[in-house]
Amino acid sequence: MAETQGTDDERWLVVDGRRWRRQDPALPPEVAERLLSHLGRGRSGVRSATKAGEDPAPSRRRVDLAKHGLGERGTAWWDQDDAERRRRWEEALDELDRLDD
Repeated sequence: MAETQGTDDERWLVVDGRRWRRQDPALPPEVAERLLSHLGRGRSGVRSATKAGEDPAPSRRRVDLAKHGLGERGTAWWDQDDAERRRRWEEALDELDRLDD
């Protein structure tokens, strides 16, 4: 079982000694829910494609977009103003929703 702990500034999550950026706490709950849904579908798609010997690139793109929207990748959310943070998650969701069309 992985050992997890938060950091004092709550920007990072440490799992087994490795530091991971936490999601942006300013995300509205419904936005976070949508992004996490895309993240889960992307991860599942990567696993399925890899197991089937297929190219997981489209699913990896979904994972990357979701992680950017959540603030876990790209410019750190604490270095962005409110407008930049909103733009980040809105653009990620727009692109993610287009993947479903």
